[in-house]
Amino acid sequence: MILYHGSDKQIPTPEWGKGNPRNDYGQGFYCTESLELAKEWACQKNTDGYANQYELNTQGLDVLDLSQEPFNLLHWLTILMQNRVFSPKSPIGKQNLQFLTDRFHLDYQQYDIIRGYRANDSYFSFASDFLENIIPVQNLASSMKLGSLGLQTVLKSKKSFERLTFVKTIFSPKEKYYSKYKERDTAARKSYLEGLRKVSPSDAVYMIDLVRNPELLNDLAL
Repeated sequence: MILYHGSDKQIPTPEWGKGNPRNDYGQGFYCTESLELAKEWACQKNTDGYANQYELNTQGLDVLDLSQEPFNLLHWLTILMQNRVFSPKSPIGKQNLQFLTDRFHLDYQQYDIIRGYRANDSYFSFASDFLENIIPVQNLASSMKLGSLGLQTVLKSKKSFERLTFVKTIFSPKEKYYSKYKERDTAARKSYLEGLRKVSPSDAVYMIDLVRNPELLNDLAL
Protein backbone atom coordinates (compact mmCIF):
# COMPACT_ATOMS: atom_id res chain seq x y z
CA MET A 1 0.00 0.00 0.00
CA ILE A 2 1.04 3.59 -0.63
CA LEU A 3 0.11 5.71 2.40
CA TYR A 4 0.46 9.37 3.34
CA HIS A 5 0.64 11.03 6.75
CA GLY A 6 -0.07 14.75 6.93
CA SER A 7 1.96 16.66 9.50
CA ASP A 8 3.70 19.96 10.16
CA LYS A 9 6.90 17.87 10.35
CA GLN A 10 8.86 15.55 8.11
CA ILE A 11 8.63 12.06 9.65
CA PRO A 12 11.09 9.64 8.02
CA THR A 13 10.88 7.16 10.91
CA PRO A 14 7.51 6.95 12.70
CA GLU A 15 7.91 5.67 16.26
CA TRP A 16 5.70 2.95 17.61
CA GLY A 17 4.18 3.68 21.03
CA LYS A 18 3.82 7.40 20.45
CA GLY A 19 0.83 9.47 19.44
CA ASN A 20 -2.37 10.77 21.00
CA PRO A 21 -4.30 7.97 22.78
CA ARG A 22 -7.49 10.04 22.34
CA ASN A 23 -7.52 9.74 18.55
CA ASP A 24 -10.34 7.84 16.83
CA TYR A 25 -8.79 4.38 17.21
CA GLY A 26 -6.47 5.10 20.10
CA GLN A 27 -2.73 5.40 19.89
CA GLY A 28 -1.30 4.69 16.46
CA PHE A 29 0.07 6.18 13.24
CA TYR A 30 -2.78 7.66 11.20
CA CYS A 31 -2.51 7.66 7.41
CA THR A 32 -4.59 8.03 4.27
CA GLU A 33 -4.32 6.69 0.74
CA SER A 34 -5.16 10.18 -0.57
CA LEU A 35 -2.29 12.58 -1.15
CA GLU A 36 -4.65 15.56 -1.28
CA LEU A 37 -6.23 14.69 2.08
CA ALA A 38 -2.80 14.30 3.67
CA LYS A 39 -1.81 17.75 2.41
CA GLU A 40 -4.95 19.24 3.94
CA TRP A 41 -4.38 17.51 7.27
CA ALA A 42 -0.81 18.82 7.25
CA CYS A 43 -2.10 22.42 7.16
CA GLN A 44 -5.08 22.19 9.50
CA LYS A 45 -3.44 24.57 11.99
CA ASN A 46 -2.88 27.15 9.23
CA THR A 47 0.82 26.34 9.00
CA ASP A 48 2.88 24.90 6.17
CA GLY A 49 3.22 21.14 6.36
CA TYR A 50 4.24 17.91 4.68
CA ALA A 51 2.59 14.85 3.25
CA ASN A 52 4.95 12.06 4.29
CA GLN A 53 4.78 9.17 1.82
CA TYR A 54 5.33 5.52 2.78
CA GLU A 55 5.04 2.02 1.38
CA LEU A 56 3.40 -0.54 3.67
CA ASN A 57 3.87 -4.28 3.17
CA THR A 58 0.63 -5.76 4.55
CA GLN A 59 1.55 -9.41 4.01
CA GLY A 60 1.03 -11.36 7.23
CA LEU A 61 -0.57 -8.42 9.05
CA ASP A 62 -3.98 -8.69 10.75
CA VAL A 63 -6.22 -5.98 9.33
CA LEU A 64 -9.54 -4.85 10.81
CA ASP A 65 -11.42 -3.20 7.93
CA LEU A 66 -14.48 -1.53 9.42
CA SER A 67 -15.69 -0.51 5.96
CA GLN A 68 -16.36 -4.13 5.01
CA GLU A 69 -18.90 -6.71 6.18
CA PRO A 70 -19.61 -8.06 8.75
CA PHE A 71 -18.83 -4.72 10.37
CA ASN A 72 -21.04 -1.66 10.20
CA LEU A 73 -21.26 1.97 11.28
CA LEU A 74 -22.10 1.07 14.87
CA HIS A 75 -18.88 -0.94 15.31
CA TRP A 76 -16.98 2.17 14.22
CA LEU A 77 -19.03 4.34 16.58
CA THR A 78 -18.37 2.04 19.54
CA ILE A 79 -14.61 2.22 19.03
CA LEU A 80 -14.77 5.98 18.53
CA MET A 81 -16.59 6.50 21.81
CA GLN A 82 -14.01 4.41 23.66
CA ASN A 83 -11.23 6.74 22.58
CA ARG A 84 -12.58 10.24 22.00
CA VAL A 85 -13.80 12.20 25.03
CA PHE A 86 -17.58 11.85 25.16
CA SER A 87 -19.74 12.50 28.22
CA PRO A 88 -23.44 11.71 27.68
CA LYS A 89 -25.60 14.66 28.65
CA SER A 90 -28.64 12.59 29.60
CA PRO A 91 -29.49 9.23 31.22
CA ILE A 92 -30.77 8.05 27.83
CA GLY A 93 -27.45 8.99 26.26
CA LYS A 94 -25.68 6.85 28.86
CA GLN A 95 -28.09 3.99 28.17
CA ASN A 96 -27.45 4.27 24.44
CA LEU A 97 -23.70 4.20 24.92
CA GLN A 98 -23.98 1.12 27.12
CA PHE A 99 -26.07 -0.60 24.43
CA LEU A 100 -23.36 0.03 21.86
CA THR A 101 -20.66 -1.25 24.19
CA ASP A 102 -22.59 -4.42 25.01
CA ARG A 103 -23.61 -5.25 21.44
CA PHE A 104 -20.89 -3.90 19.15
CA HIS A 105 -17.68 -4.11 21.18
CA LEU A 106 -14.64 -5.33 19.23
CA ASP A 107 -11.24 -6.37 20.54
CA TYR A 108 -9.68 -3.98 18.06
CA GLN A 109 -6.39 -3.62 19.93
CA GLN A 110 -5.30 -7.08 18.80
CA TYR A 111 -5.04 -5.98 15.15
CA ASP A 112 -1.96 -4.68 13.42
CA ILE A 113 -3.89 -2.26 11.20
CA ILE A 114 -7.33 -0.66 11.33
CA ARG A 115 -9.14 0.86 8.33
CA GLY A 116 -12.21 2.97 8.95
CA TYR A 117 -13.88 6.35 8.88
CA ARG A 118 -12.12 9.45 10.12
CA ALA A 119 -13.96 11.65 12.62
CA ASN A 120 -12.85 15.25 12.75
CA ASP A 121 -14.65 17.55 15.18
CA SER A 122 -17.65 17.92 12.87
CA TYR A 123 -18.13 14.21 12.38
CA PHE A 124 -17.61 13.54 16.07
CA SER A 125 -20.38 16.02 16.84
CA PHE A 126 -22.66 14.17 14.40
CA ALA A 127 -21.93 10.90 16.22
CA SER A 128 -22.60 12.55 19.59
CA ASP A 129 -25.94 13.89 18.30
CA PHE A 130 -26.94 10.36 17.30
CA LEU A 131 -26.15 8.97 20.74
CA GLU A 132 -28.22 11.71 22.34
CA ASN A 133 -31.22 10.90 20.05
CA ILE A 134 -30.96 14.25 18.28
CA ILE A 135 -30.56 12.74 14.80
CA PRO A 136 -31.66 9.39 13.30
CA VAL A 137 -29.22 6.68 12.31
CA GLN A 138 -30.01 7.25 8.62
CA ASN A 139 -28.59 10.75 8.82
CA LEU A 140 -25.44 9.62 10.60
CA ALA A 141 -24.91 6.87 8.01
CA SER A 142 -25.34 9.21 5.04
CA SER A 143 -23.05 11.81 6.62
CA MET A 144 -20.26 9.27 6.99
CA LYS A 145 -20.68 7.37 3.73
CA LEU A 146 -21.32 10.40 1.54
CA GLY A 147 -18.91 12.65 3.41
CA SER A 148 -15.59 13.73 1.99
CA LEU A 149 -13.18 12.73 4.74
CA GLY A 150 -12.59 9.27 3.34
CA LEU A 151 -11.12 6.25 5.08
CA GLN A 152 -7.99 6.29 7.18
CA THR A 153 -5.48 3.52 7.76
CA VAL A 154 -4.06 3.29 11.27
CA LEU A 155 -0.92 1.36 12.16
CA LYS A 156 -1.37 -0.06 15.65
CA SER A 157 1.27 -2.73 16.27
CA LYS A 158 5.04 -2.68 16.40
CA LYS A 159 4.99 -5.29 13.64
CA SER A 160 3.12 -2.94 11.30
CA PHE A 161 5.60 -0.13 11.97
CA GLU A 162 8.43 -2.46 10.98
CA ARG A 163 6.71 -3.04 7.61
CA LEU A 164 6.55 0.68 6.84
CA THR A 165 9.14 2.14 4.47
CA PHE A 166 9.61 5.89 4.09
CA VAL A 167 9.58 7.15 0.49
CA LYS A 168 9.64 10.96 0.56
CA THR A 169 8.02 14.12 1.89
CA ILE A 170 5.86 16.39 -0.25
CA PHE A 171 5.58 20.04 0.77
CA SER A 172 2.09 21.34 1.50
CA PRO A 173 1.72 25.17 1.50
CA LYS A 174 -0.81 26.59 3.93
CA GLU A 175 -1.92 29.24 1.40
CA LYS A 176 -3.50 26.48 -0.67
CA TYR A 177 -4.36 23.65 1.68
CA TYR A 178 -5.63 25.35 4.84
CA SER A 179 -8.53 26.83 2.86
CA LYS A 180 -9.19 23.41 1.32
CA TYR A 181 -9.26 21.86 4.79
CA LYS A 182 -11.78 24.45 5.98
CA GLU A 183 -13.89 24.08 2.83
CA ARG A 184 -14.11 20.32 3.32
CA ASP A 185 -15.32 20.77 6.89
CA THR A 186 -17.87 23.37 5.82
CA ALA A 187 -19.14 21.05 3.09
CA ALA A 188 -19.52 18.26 5.64
CA ARG A 189 -21.66 20.42 7.91
CA LYS A 190 -23.78 21.60 4.97
CA SER A 191 -24.33 18.02 3.81
CA TYR A 192 -25.27 17.04 7.34
CA LEU A 193 -27.91 19.76 7.62
CA GLU A 194 -29.32 18.95 4.20
CA GLY A 195 -29.55 15.29 5.18
CA LEU A 196 -31.69 16.15 8.19
CA ARG A 197 -34.38 17.41 5.83
CA LYS A 198 -34.32 14.30 3.65
CA VAL A 199 -35.22 11.69 6.27
CA SER A 200 -38.97 11.28 6.63
CA PRO A 201 -40.13 11.38 10.27
CA SER A 202 -42.04 8.15 9.71
CA ASP A 203 -38.86 6.36 8.53
CA ALA A 204 -36.43 7.85 11.05
CA VAL A 205 -34.78 5.38 13.43
CA TYR A 206 -33.15 6.85 16.51
CA MET A 207 -30.70 5.24 18.88
CA ILE A 208 -33.39 4.75 21.50
CA ASP A 209 -35.44 2.83 18.91
CA LEU A 210 -32.55 0.40 18.40
CA VAL A 211 -32.16 -0.07 22.14
CA ARG A 212 -35.86 -0.90 22.50
CA ASN A 213 -36.05 -3.01 19.36
CA PRO A 214 -32.65 -4.34 18.17
CA GLU A 215 -34.36 -6.24 15.35
CA LEU A 216 -34.61 -2.91 13.51
CA LEU A 217 -30.92 -3.28 12.73
CA ASN A 218 -31.78 -6.03 10.25
CA ASP A 219 -33.59 -3.54 8.02
CA LEU A 220 -30.95 -0.79 8.06
CA ALA A 221 -28.13 -0.35 5.56
CA LEU A 222 -25.25 0.67 7.82
